[in-house]
Amino acid sequence: MNPYAVLAAAAALWDRIADRLDQPLRDRLAAYLDVVRGRGTDDDARRDAAERAAALLRERLPEEFGAGGEARLTLDAELEGMTGDGLSYQGFRVEDLAVLLIDGHRMVGPVLGPVRERLLAAPALDADTVLRHGGNPFAPELIRLPGAGGLPRLPSFQFSEDAMPWLVVLEVNALLAADRDPWGAADWWLSANAWLGTPPAKLLGSGRDRQLADTARFLMEGE
Repeated sequence: MNPYAVLAAAAALWDRIADRLDQPLRDRLAAYLDVVRGRGTDDDARRDAAERAAALLRERLPEEFGAGGEARLTLDAELEGMTGDGLSYQGFRVEDLAVLLIDGHRMVGPVLGPVRERLLAAPALDADTVLRHGGNPFAPELIRLPGAGGLPRLPSFQFSEDAMPWLVVLEVNALLAADRDPWGAADWWLSANAWLGTPPAKLLGSGRDRQLADTARFLMEGE
């Protein structure tokens, strides 16, 4: 069976299998998945790591991933050569399993996965850059999105040119509970807003701070 298909199926079945994976197994799978998702890793090394990760799942959860298991996949011949980047199972991909195990959040699958990719593709600063400019990257009012490996990415719209946070961003992020739902807060800033006529992030520095805060407050009061 295509090992990438096994790993994609594990992501799709995560709610069913997560409690059955002990920590040593999770650690081994995470190490293999780190190689599979590695951008600078050659294809042979990625395939070998995918084979080893899939073999672990088949060994430890044979009723799911072994021969005749519930998650057994029948692939068309043209899919057998696909890698994790091109193959999905019920809309889940190998990257989704890496996100669950390594990055530690659940923005995965056919609905939330594209949102994750869009938000992580936005320009961002790392924690070291913010620290070098005298800021606090761990302030609860700042949005921190876990990127590859779980490393925090701070969307750069939150900061002025000197890498200091806009005061209205801190106010609005507190209203949006960015410390508990950073993805939702980032999506609010970066998505088109019918009331404002544009993504809110584009209005930063335009003198419309009060309108931004009032719009966010109205949203939260309506929930």
